[in-house]
Amino acid sequence: MLELTSVQVGYGNHVVLRDISFTVAPGQVLAVLGTNGAGKSTLLRTIAGLQPLQSGTIAFEGADLANTPAFRRVRAGLALAPEGQQSFPYMSVRENLLVAARTANARATAAEVEEAISQVEEYFPKLRARARQSAGSLSGGERQMLGISRALLARPRLLMLDEPSHGLAPIIVEEVAEIIGRLVEITAILLVEQNLTIPKTCATDVLVLENSHIVARGGPELMEGDDVVSAYLGI
Repeated sequence: MLELTSVQVGYGNHVVLRDISFTVAPGQVLAVLGTNGAGKSTLLRTIAGLQPLQSGTIAFEGADLANTPAFRRVRAGLALAPEGQQSFPYMSVRENLLVAARTANARATAAEVEEAISQVEEYFPKLRARARQSAGSLSGGERQMLGISRALLARPRLLMLDEPSHGLAPIIVEEVAEIIGRLVEITAILLVEQNLTIPKTCATDVLVLENSHIVARGGPELMEGDDVVSAYLGI
């Protein structure tokens, strides 16, 4: 589905990612772990088309994305839910979802939009209950759910999640982790995290980034290894 080969990314002369190669397959939840500054968010931004490659290739479903702008990558089936629980705070939850649904498919009929929103709300019933509430008045966990829902309305085949646990209370992190585990029913997931709670709950595969390189990769049991945890924690 997604294939990165020898990817290098940087800002000017500063290299953030070097020789990054991996794949994501349908039904997979790949967790990318690493400390602050390891390049995790830059990786997602590069795949989404928001940060240019310096070298290497990124292919999605066999098509090279080198000259593909960000909006066409969304239409091709890639969606990013960025860090920060982004939404339109003065608009209602429903209005936020309507904007996302219309942006994803401007030609959709009213019935198709309603169906798409209803399908997303099956995973996030709290949002259905908060439909008339302003997005800015939601709790941190609810805003995170709204951000993921907006990305899902693009009907991606690969959903990229950037630090979905950021700023959330532990009990809410567990709830979000459970939801992400169910989302693999409809989309593959590339998950960037510092908090191990979510990857331990739902990841099928793990990569660890350190000093711009992949230093370890494997299954969920990798998160139990002392050497990997030390690298992950920056010890």
